Amino acid sequence: MSEIARVFTGADIHDGKHLHHGKVLAQMQDGSRRILAFEDVPQGMPTERLQAGVLCPGFVDLQVNGGGGVMFNDSPDVATLRRMTEAHRSTGVAALLPTLITDTPDKTEAAIEAVATAITEGVPGIIGLHLEGPHLALSRKGAHDGALIRPMEAADLALILRAAVLLPNLMVTVAPENTSAAQIATMAEAGVIVSLGHSDADYETSMAAFDAGARCVTHLFNAMSQMGNRAPGLVGAALARDGVHAGLIADGIHVHPASMRNALAAKREGIFLVSDAMATAGSDIAGFTLNGREVYRAEGRLTLADGTLAGAHLELGRAVRTLTHAVGEPLEAALARAISGPLALLRDDMGLGRIESAGQPLLLFAPESGAVDLLA
Repeated sequence: MSEIARVFTGADIHDGKHLHHGKVLAQMQDGSRRILAFEDVPQGMPTERLQAGVLCPGFVDLQVNGGGGVMFNDSPDVATLRRMTEAHRSTGVAALLPTLITDTPDKTEAAIEAVATAITEGVPGIIGLHLEGPHLALSRKGAHDGALIRPMEAADLALILRAAVLLPNLMVTVAPENTSAAQIATMAEAGVIVSLGHSDADYETSMAAFDAGARCVTHLFNAMSQMGNRAPGLVGAALARDGVHAGLIADGIHVHPASMRNALAAKREGIFLVSDAMATAGSDIAGFTLNGREVYRAEGRLTLADGTLAGAHLELGRAVRTLTHAVGEPLEAALARAISGPLALLRDDMGLGRIESAGQPLLLFAPESGAVDLLA
């Protein structure tokens, strides 16, 4: 064991999937880590004694619109991506999908090129791209600009297919109202993570889209057809369909804790946490603009002037706390929904989410507050 560089003690350890009590975490000289019993650590090793908490790998966020005071839509370039990842890393996010909200074809092309360049340049934390729109339903547009929402055309599909070759991970949120089953199938066959969202699709249409290759639902419950007694809607389809994943904004604002509790009871596997974070993440700004419209921040909410929710002011550590304290989810499962849960959806997980892996951020998570300290 002479290769041990230092040992962390005094905290529980979450390896990305499971919680370990009464163990220590050894940082090896090659950068990797090992979970060990106390008795397996030679005496005299440099030791960092922590005051409780949980050691875990960095979080993974598949829906990040902005951060550090900037929005990806405003400047889809590498400088914006660096600023976003720096802001989110301070909140414990090791990796993210920068998300372009409904915009013009030129902005979409710029976003693809920016992410590809960022990955080539080794910008830490960028693992692909999430295109949320513009092929959504006007009836469920939320804060998206209705003037830019439109059906998917051949040129749009061709651009997405090129991006799927260029990027390690590409997630695309669409509504069946503006995207055909054939287009969904073509994207899925190319490795695109097709997610249904901002849609009024009924249960049968949603199931047909899943049959075609859609594998996810974007921010479950929000901006979609709800589950009724005779019309299960997209919510009901997502909860009923095995193998379908769903992002969840667990801030206690977007979804009531009872609804989250019911969803987790119906679907134990596949629901993962997202922040849907906007420019305010990792900053103290009071507002920003989205497609020329003012977004206001007040009491943890982000809204347009008419009160429409416009993304979230949320950190994943706080989302984990919402699951444990307001919903009643065990800590082991709640943390996994911010680490291994989202990674299970990706085409290339890039070795993330494993506490043993060299080079991965190491967090100390405080379950009572949801606060995160970056240790390494």
